[in-house]
Amino acid sequence: MRRTGGKLIVEALKANGVRRVACVPGESYLAVLDALYDSGIETVVCRQEGGAAMMADCWGRLTGEPGICMVTRGPGATNASAGLHIARQDSVPMILFIGQVQREAREREAFQEVEYRRAFTEFAKWVGEIDDVSRIPEFITRAFAVATSGRPGPVVLTLPEDVLVEETEAPEAKPYMPVEAHPGPAQIAALGEMLKEAKRPFALLGGTRWDEAAVAAFQRFAENWELPSGCSFRRQMLFDHLHPCYAGDVGIGINPALAKEIREADLLLLIGGRFSEMPSSSYTLMDIPYPKQRLVHVYPDPSELGRVYRPDLAIAASPRDFVSALTSLEAPASPAWAGRTQAMHQAYLTWSTPPKTGPGAVQMGPIMEWIETNTASDTIFTNGAGNYATWLHRFHRFRAYNTQAAPTSGSMGYGLPAAVAAKALFPDREVICFAGDGCFMMHGQEFITAIRYGWPIIVLLVNNGTYGTIRMHQEREYPGRVSATDLVNPDFKAFAEAYGGHGERVETTADFAAAFEHARASGKPSIIDIKLDAEAITPTRTLTEIRERA
Repeated sequence: MRRTGGKLIVEALKANGVRRVACVPGESYLAVLDALYDSGIETVVCRQEGGAAMMADCWGRLTGEPGICMVTRGPGATNASAGLHIARQDSVPMILFIGQVQREAREREAFQEVEYRRAFTEFAKWVGEIDDVSRIPEFITRAFAVATSGRPGPVVLTLPEDVLVEETEAPEAKPYMPVEAHPGPAQIAALGEMLKEAKRPFALLGGTRWDEAAVAAFQRFAENWELPSGCSFRRQMLFDHLHPCYAGDVGIGINPALAKEIREADLLLLIGGRFSEMPSSSYTLMDIPYPKQRLVHVYPDPSELGRVYRPDLAIAASPRDFVSALTSLEAPASPAWAGRTQAMHQAYLTWSTPPKTGPGAVQMGPIMEWIETNTASDTIFTNGAGNYATWLHRFHRFRAYNTQAAPTSGSMGYGLPAAVAAKALFPDREVICFAGDGCFMMHGQEFITAIRYGWPIIVLLVNNGTYGTIRMHQEREYPGRVSATDLVNPDFKAFAEAYGGHGERVETTADFAAAFEHARASGKPSIIDIKLDAEAITPTRTLTEIRERA
């Protein structure tokens, strides 16, 4: 049977298990939109391509399967590049489809034409253009395999408009087969010997290609070995924070006691992460290229092993396959480091206890305590970038897998579209977005997407009237010379209500509990505008203190 290129693309998506796509429509791929009409695939219509791409990233982040985004050519594609960059740096599988000018107009700088194979090479694992309708099944299958294999990441496929309306005979689409790499028995045995010889080991979990079973299995392994374990920056959902083996998160704003333990460790077991700039506290925790600690690095892409740090034992395997192989190792009856593990967990509990006081009428410490007591362990938290996020990633104690969606790439604006995407994926779970006032306004228009589809997310908007992170650095480097960091904001409560959602305003700490319960009870997408004093720039230091110490 002959089908159009548009129908072949949608058939291939269905064959590969795609249930929803995020898009901003464009005339360049109308044939695909028409094929989606009665396909059974949910089409989530967004208001800006960057938000759509971030939603696709969140789906890939929380499922391990490629999130799908569709945008039009030129400005649509360049808008989407923000989400593409997040997926690349965070190793998240995603496929971005871009409508392209018709083939006969290529290389003429036609209307909105961009050569994406040149423009997006740094943003994606592979950039391809389907210039032959008969090759659509081949390209789609390859896109899924590339996005998910080795180090996951985004793929870009461009779709010339005329290819999408051509008809051809093509084979029925089939699902892709992910490429797996398994650890060898000798490697696992060598790891066992290294652990037995160690006095101060530490395990660090990060990256992607985990699943719920792998997280639970590694936690059992850590418990059997009484092995102190931590999570890398914004991958905290990989270990239960109240487990006695948990030692804390590694990255921006690391507990100094934990940083000291890592530097003084005699064995580091790094699973799933690349230990790049943010997770490594700006490359200060291990020497490059030869760490002082013995290093076992487990990563699914061999090209990343030894790229920055030369490991003593390199294992090319996904976290899932590696963890399943650990069951062959027998734990010692009484590990030499057991007391150290207990002390590290206690240090984490102390570090993650929020302060009771601070400048201004709103205290974020008690608000975080209330959230810890009044939200379920499977609540999903999202955020973008900014100093406000410290309240979440330091003081929230993640208990379960798939409860966090946040960019390690430091991209502002991510939290809101991610919250919308997470609620679409898990409609029965509560989804809470942390956002700063600067961060929220980057993609605040996607609040209407939550309204449109009836997804009742709750946005905790920490509003201090400034680009807080930049202001903090500015006061340190150029004290008292405030430039380009003050913000003028809308009335966020009225903003939520104007969109058809629920709005609350918190001007004292005591206002928060009732505001949250009202938002929860409304059954609507909600914004809680938390008026935080700009002096409360970090949990432990004020702007004045930073300025005076500069």
